[in-house]
Amino acid sequence: MNFFNKFIAGLVVGAAAGAAAAWFFQTEEGKKVWSNIKDKAGEAGDNLKDNLKNFESEMSELLKKGKKFVDDLEQKAKEAASSF
Repeated sequence: MNFFNKFIAGLVVGAAAGAAAAWFFQTEEGKKVWSNIKDKAGEAGDNLKDNLKNFESEMSELLKKGKKFVDDLEQKAKEAASSF
């Protein structure tokens, strides 16, 4: 089978699969499946937003702790240097 024949076969199979999917999603069961897919995608998006907000909050807290650690370390270094 040469490239052209494979291409035509793939085109026909792809068109048939697309037609079958379109037909399925027009049925009541297909509409339910599509609705479930949209609902799950919405839930996933909401979960992602919540997780990003939590991540941002946690990173902000870690940055504050890191800055405090560096400030404390700097203060201790200054105190140690002044005692010499």
